[in-house]
Amino acid sequence: MRSTWLVKQPFGSMFKFLITLFITIIIPVVILTVWVNQTLSPVGDPGREKIFVVKNGEGTSVLSQRLQKEGLIRNTFIFRLYLKLTGLDKQIQAGSFKLSPEQSVKEISLALTRGRLDKWITIIEGLRKEEIAATLEKDFDIDREKFLRAAREGELFPDTYLIPIGADEEKILSILNRNFQKKFSDDLRTKATNNGFTQKEVLTLASIVEREARSKEERPVIAGILIKRWREGLSIAADATIQYALGYSNEEKSWWRKNLTEEDLKINSPYNTRIKTGLPPGPICNPGLASIKAVVSPGESSYYFYLHDVDGKVHYARTFEEHQQNINKYLTP
Repeated sequence: MRSTWLVKQPFGSMFKFLITLFITIIIPVVILTVWVNQTLSPVGDPGREKIFVVKNGEGTSVLSQRLQKEGLIRNTFIFRLYLKLTGLDKQIQAGSFKLSPEQSVKEISLALTRGRLDKWITIIEGLRKEEIAATLEKDFDIDREKFLRAAREGELFPDTYLIPIGADEEKILSILNRNFQKKFSDDLRTKATNNGFTQKEVLTLASIVEREARSKEERPVIAGILIKRWREGLSIAADATIQYALGYSNEEKSWWRKNLTEEDLKINSPYNTRIKTGLPPGPICNPGLASIKAVVSPGESSYYFYLHDVDGKVHYARTFEEHQQNINKYLTP
């Protein structure tokens, strides 16, 4: 009897070990595998295809939360983990995508890297239309010359736009124009009219302010100076208008050449506000909302002149004599 017990005992211990192993490790692994596979599978709910927009600079944490809220994925953690393990987290594009609850996590992840319907484009303040055309040409198949002929300088409102990938120049201009009409609100138009401005005059002045001012504090002051000089019949004398007249500089590779010569300052152009009185024929760039508001509600001051020193700091003057002193002090070598 004793020898029989000794033979069976090892088998009993091994059996118990295997059962314990099965219960503590294998079953949880199986359950976890089933759960992960289910989490990676489509949510279901056919027929609910929707447009999902990925914002510029949006992280995967916020992105996954929005996808779950929209009923496109089951679990945010597993989605982010899948993106990280596959390296797709670094390939997600900003724009709009057509997604469906019938897609798996893998299909949605791939769609977000290459199935974009629209693309985010940012137009910054102070660009002339040629610069905006160059920005758009990088991502859209547009006819540059057709765009430039149809575009109205001053009305290509600086903003971030979501533009369809296949948009042509006409479609893009319509998107920009709708935004301009929205941002240049009825309230701004009413204030402009009450102050004796036409829309063209506001945009022309605002475009000069955009190129001349270096900070938000300067805008209303410089706007007030320009308006005062214009209405009193003095030359505006803004270098930015001369830069516009001179056009592209091959030497500086810029539409806004910094090094203006004495010859440049004498260029025979209606945009040369050093030798011509009144406003130039039209806007010299596309101003942002802050510059437009600065013109509609200009700052009051006793100044008639301003300049920026080599560090970009502004210096104002009430008289030409004071202005000349500032030139000698801050700009003369």
